[in-house]
Amino acid sequence: MGACLGCRVLTTHGNKRCCKEGPVFKGEEVIFEDSKPVNPVFVSGGRSRNAGALKTDLGEPDLSVNIAGIEFKNPVIAASGTFGYGKEYSPLMDVSGLGGICSKGLTLNPSLGNKGIRIWESPSGLLNSIGLENPGVEHFIKYELEEMKQLGPVVIANLSSPSLEDYKKGASLLDKSSVDMIELNISCPNVKKGGMAFGLEPESAYEVCLAVRNETSKPLIVKLSPNAPELCLIADAAVKAGADGLSLVNTFKGMAVDIERGTPVFDNITAGFSGPAIKPVALRMVYEVSSFLKKNGITVPVIGMGGISTWEDAVEFIMAGASAVQVGSATFSRPDSMTRIIEGLKTFLKRKGIPGVREITGIIGL
Repeated sequence: MGACLGCRVLTTHGNKRCCKEGPVFKGEEVIFEDSKPVNPVFVSGGRSRNAGALKTDLGEPDLSVNIAGIEFKNPVIAASGTFGYGKEYSPLMDVSGLGGICSKGLTLNPSLGNKGIRIWESPSGLLNSIGLENPGVEHFIKYELEEMKQLGPVVIANLSSPSLEDYKKGASLLDKSSVDMIELNISCPNVKKGGMAFGLEPESAYEVCLAVRNETSKPLIVKLSPNAPELCLIADAAVKAGADGLSLVNTFKGMAVDIERGTPVFDNITAGFSGPAIKPVALRMVYEVSSFLKKNGITVPVIGMGGISTWEDAVEFIMAGASAVQVGSATFSRPDSMTRIIEGLKTFLKRKGIPGVREITGIIGL
């Protein structure tokens, strides 16, 4: 068709289109544009490292990362809401090999979640309207936490709430428990009150983060919403309130329509959209927040998420500034996706001759 101009080739006669004037051009007419330089991390002795051969002289790459004082054996973490409490996946994969596990979103009191349809498939993703169904913080501590701890990975309790007071009470209970860290969810788009509302404005984000910070000495990771108009300002507010790290992004706000009935698919009309389709946008947000933090001398770690399903995706997020990554929806279609990501990351570092994952963290923009 020649309409999009995406296949253009620069020639001495101007831009030519492969699909119309090509695909064959005279060599003397083609202007070969300079390719982007190799990142200095991949350069040794003034020349690019051999990308085709394994570097075995360095031994096994070090995948360990430190987040808010907690050591993770690798940077791959099971995201909240898609992995239960870890035990559910034990028959399908080696859960002990993960860096960490985030619990299902917890509220102070038990929640039955949303009514009606909860999951709706979409091309390259899915919409969910679970509504934070969970047994409550006390039940989690009494009946789930110890078994999670025995699995081996770092245990992260994801705390959500419809009110500031419940956030404080939930954090206080978790502070007295054996969880390794708390992920404060101020960005869930599935509940009518609280949740996303706290994460949309810097002032409200600061208020809830400070309130929770005053209730716990546990490492506090604040989970940010992609629906916030000024995400960097939300990140800044969370850090100023005492956050030890940031995780981003949660699901995007979306919807679906039942055209046969002429009604919204979900009772709440909107739902959280996740999966591979959101990856490029989530990656951009992680890069922007990481760059903002670096520019302003803020050294808190970032955990990246959003559409990660392969080791290549994980490497992109890490290079964009994430110290670790969370994997969610991918585990539905392939339960062993995180195991494959860990192995792929290890092989990539070894092939590049890089001693550890920390060496590639945030290299974009160096």
